[in-house]
Amino acid sequence: MSSSALPANEGGSFSHFAAGGLDATHGVVLYLEDISVSFDGFQALSKLSLQIDVGELRCVIGPNGAGKTTMMDVITGKARADAGSAFFGQTIDLARLSEAEIAHAGIGRKFQKPTIFEQHSVFENLELAMKADKRVRKTLFSVLSSEQKDLISKYLETIRLQDSADRIAGLLSHGQKQWLEIGMLLVQEPKLLLLDEPVAGMSDEETERTAELFLSLAGQHSLVVVEHDMAFIEKIARKVTVLHEGSVLAEGPMSQVQNDPKVIEVYLGR
Repeated sequence: MSSSALPANEGGSFSHFAAGGLDATHGVVLYLEDISVSFDGFQALSKLSLQIDVGELRCVIGPNGAGKTTMMDVITGKARADAGSAFFGQTIDLARLSEAEIAHAGIGRKFQKPTIFEQHSVFENLELAMKADKRVRKTLFSVLSSEQKDLISKYLETIRLQDSADRIAGLLSHGQKQWLEIGMLLVQEPKLLLLDEPVAGMSDEETERTAELFLSLAGQHSLVVVEHDMAFIEKIARKVTVLHEGSVLAEGPMSQVQNDPKVIEVYLGR
């Protein structure tokens, strides 16, 4: 369910997002305003403004070099804006936080290539990812509480790996590794998930299952999905933002964006 179907005070909308100091009572989880970033004279972002609602599944598309990765870098603290502001909810100024602090505040990012502990089991990967003491030895040898076990079991079912809980992660298929990494983000209970080309290299069946997964997560989490696979985008899109040369070229429902002459010229027509 997209945020447009979530009135401000209905559907249990904001209590989940209010935890940990995040104020999303206005219904918006992420504000980017006039963000500009340049690298060695190259203008990666140019007065980029974007607003993501609580529980929204937003798709971001655009040609290579449009600024999609830099946008996610700014949100997660990997890159710093030269100008503009980025806020998580009403009050959390992302420019003032480190990458680790931003992750702890509730923003999770998945890169294109899955990053998992290949020598550990699927269950152990989720255990290691939980918000706990991140020293591997202490985490692995500590006893999980019943609540923690329940949370891991919940997300094993969400990512459809409950039958592979004891399997060594390195033996999973590419798609299963992608789902496991998403599960590793989910057990940290993020409010906002940034997903970079999540279906790259997946089979058609895995891509279909990933679409179902993302649609099931929307409403519980806010998701920003950056992807080039337009067939996949069509399956999940509610609202689409098109970036070009570091700023928003077009934004709206998929049907509107697909028929925008500017979008066709710079991206879809290629």
